[in-house]
Amino acid sequence: MMNPAVKEPGLKKLGSLKRRAVTSSGQGLVKTEFFPGKTLPLVIQPLMGGINLADWVTSHKDLVQQMLLDSGAVLFRSFKIRSAAEFENVVRAASNTDLLPYRERSSPRSRVEGNIYTSTDYPSDQSIFLHNENSYQHTWPLKIFFYCARAAEEGGETPIADMRRLYQQIPAHIRQRFIEKKWMYARNFNGRFGLPWQTVFQTEDKAKVEEYCRGNGIEVEWKEGDRLKTWAIRPAVVKHPRTGEDLWFNHATFFHVTTLAPSVRDVFMATIKEEDLPTNTYYGDASPIEPETLDELRRIYDEETVLFPWQEGDILMLDNMRVAHGRAPYTGARQILVGMTEPFTRNDS
Repeated sequence: MMNPAVKEPGLKKLGSLKRRAVTSSGQGLVKTEFFPGKTLPLVIQPLMGGINLADWVTSHKDLVQQMLLDSGAVLFRSFKIRSAAEFENVVRAASNTDLLPYRERSSPRSRVEGNIYTSTDYPSDQSIFLHNENSYQHTWPLKIFFYCARAAEEGGETPIADMRRLYQQIPAHIRQRFIEKKWMYARNFNGRFGLPWQTVFQTEDKAKVEEYCRGNGIEVEWKEGDRLKTWAIRPAVVKHPRTGEDLWFNHATFFHVTTLAPSVRDVFMATIKEEDLPTNTYYGDASPIEPETLDELRRIYDEETVLFPWQEGDILMLDNMRVAHGRAPYTGARQILVGMTEPFTRNDS
């Protein structure tokens, strides 16, 4: 679900932690802290060695769930998670469903084991704009987990942003326009740019593609030479199923051609007709989104972005609707693994 960003976000780097005592049955085993001046992520660390994180989460599942609802992002640090299998155990312990496969793909990823994947395999010098995983789909995960198997030499953070705050910062007239019109996600599979439709839909059978799209509110147009065009209209604002909060929950900014890195955007705009672009977004009535609106949305995303340095063994758990994520550029080797759970299907489109 990821795309190179137009620029590196205006990231607020976080330093030392500010301690806040745990008031729960977990007291004496872990401590909770925030980075100074921030309410996300909530950082949980062990107070003694030998604590098995998956076991602790299993024993304190209600507490962990409440922490996630309160903050939107929980960072488990210093629990000595050393493998994808251990990561998967923690994901299962913290979730009410099994791990989800990566469907309706929009970015290159590699399966590590089971339904654990690498994070997006884009070049390391590119930023990835903030987004909520699968917000363009009919069904998305309520929880997404990231595991730092190897931290980059420099950079490579996973920026996050609170979508409640972002929603409140968006001017009322922009919010209302998107609420009334919704937004459209248009996609072309032309064999030149982006993933082929066979990879995206995990099949080479056109009938299965059409069946999937019919069941997920996606329009389909087959073109000459096995090319495919799809488009879908989705709400821009969605209520959180557990809190009832209105959230800015869409890929309207992320997938717009002007959010691409300038070097990529300029090539696309110079060589491809707008209607044939690999991805682009519009209002739900197919009218263009104003450049000044997109500029304002990107500015607010940047303003609300928070970033922290990864440490190897970290696990970041996000409420996928409450908190968006992205990626900062990096140097050196880096491996961040991803798992998704608790699918939720929209009933508003």
